[in-house]
Amino acid sequence: MALSAKLELRQGQQLVMTPQLQQAIRLLQLSNLELSQFVETELERNPLLEIDDASDTAPKAEREPDGDTPVERSESAGEEEWLDLGKQVAEPSDSFDGDFDGSDSDAAPGMAADGLDSGWASLRQRTSSIDIDDINPETFVSSEPSLRDHLSEQLPLVVHDLVERLIGQYLIDMVDEAGYLQADLDQLAVKLGAPLALVETVLAKLQTFEPAGVFARSLAECLALQLKEQNRYDPQIAALLDNLDLLAAHNMAALRKAVGADMSEITEMIEEIKRLNPKPGLRFGSVQLQPVVPDVLVRAASDGGWLVELNSDTLPRVLVNRTYFAEVNRTARTEKDKGYLLDCLQTANWLVKSLDQRARTILKVAEEIVRQQDAFFTYGVQHLRPLNLKTVADAISMHESTVSRVTSNKYMATPRGIFELKYFFTSAIQSACEGEAHSSEAVRHRIRQMIDGESARSILSDDKLVERLKAEGIDIARRTVAKYREAMRIPSSVQRRREKRLAERIAR
Repeated sequence: MALSAKLELRQGQQLVMTPQLQQAIRLLQLSNLELSQFVETELERNPLLEIDDASDTAPKAEREPDGDTPVERSESAGEEEWLDLGKQVAEPSDSFDGDFDGSDSDAAPGMAADGLDSGWASLRQRTSSIDIDDINPETFVSSEPSLRDHLSEQLPLVVHDLVERLIGQYLIDMVDEAGYLQADLDQLAVKLGAPLALVETVLAKLQTFEPAGVFARSLAECLALQLKEQNRYDPQIAALLDNLDLLAAHNMAALRKAVGADMSEITEMIEEIKRLNPKPGLRFGSVQLQPVVPDVLVRAASDGGWLVELNSDTLPRVLVNRTYFAEVNRTARTEKDKGYLLDCLQTANWLVKSLDQRARTILKVAEEIVRQQDAFFTYGVQHLRPLNLKTVADAISMHESTVSRVTSNKYMATPRGIFELKYFFTSAIQSACEGEAHSSEAVRHRIRQMIDGESARSILSDDKLVERLKAEGIDIARRTVAKYREAMRIPSSVQRRREKRLAERIAR
């Protein structure tokens, strides 16, 4: 077969993913917090972008002053400098007292005095230029101490040996916010190069710290430490703590046998345990969770419908400073400078356009969701309709992937609460008769309602739940009911019966 070269002309279509298009797609799925961080980065990088202050609704006192800005900033800088100074002096002082920090555990003890001398020398040199009248007393208002600070304050009062104190500070750094010690003592002893017996001795001293129960390595040990502090730890309650798994499973027969006590004594011990704190460290400064800020607001309209609008607080307001571009462009001499300015202008224009398009797309998708789920907003979760991405995408002439990105990490504030947009997309469960399909979320809600209405004498098994749901026109399999129940973390009918009977006994 002979080979020959020839030319062919073909016509086709393809989508070229430019960097701008890729970035626009990424913007669409960012949450409002991630978007704010992205815009702040662009504002720092691009000199042609600026915040739209004209549309800012903040009070005048919160805005950047226009008049004596340099003076006010210098005062603010002075206060920050004083705070940094106090922080620098505090660290050498702690080292001088022998209160070792876990982060500096590798440093030689002899270095502490040098650090102290240099810290005080820096203090003398820098405070000579500080005017006492410029210091803001509110800067020194004490904040709530963290659990680590609280434990570190007790360390020098209980542990006097410097080596033990070093180990103690290391253990303090490994305590989580609930007060539990997240460490294996064998590995810790090898890492510190200390005998295991010494580490256990230090841990025993740390477990006497306040609040009672800290430095525990398990729930049973945490409860035992609190009972010992109250002088209520005896062999029977120790046996009960060793069999918490039986108590969690409500296997009272096996628990009575393991503890060697009758039901009345076990009930008293359970009541005593319930008064303890399983997470003693949480009373101190725990990690602050980021609150959910809704992207879309829904409220009732006067005509009986629903008003859907974007939350303006989550929308970054940026403008392109074309006046500045024109001024700088006139003074640019090299092609490199002009190319840089042109690239900044194009990037700024693209960002403003993409933010506007993102806002319009979110609003369009949210309006269609509200239209599709009108019964939910009017009557509640039992009337949530089955809905998928394709239905919304076809209704607003968009692609399913676009709708999926829009509904990721976006929230809607409604009269019934704040919901993620993906909450409204649920699978369909067929009706037992020739009726409309039911939303899986509505079925879950109905299952929870039935279980909440149980009594100790009439516990509903999964088969009985299936029968009741079919009587209400919901065709569902038993394995689906079990899957929904487990997803809602509802125990089985056997365990629920034990829980309710135990609750009745305690109530008596």
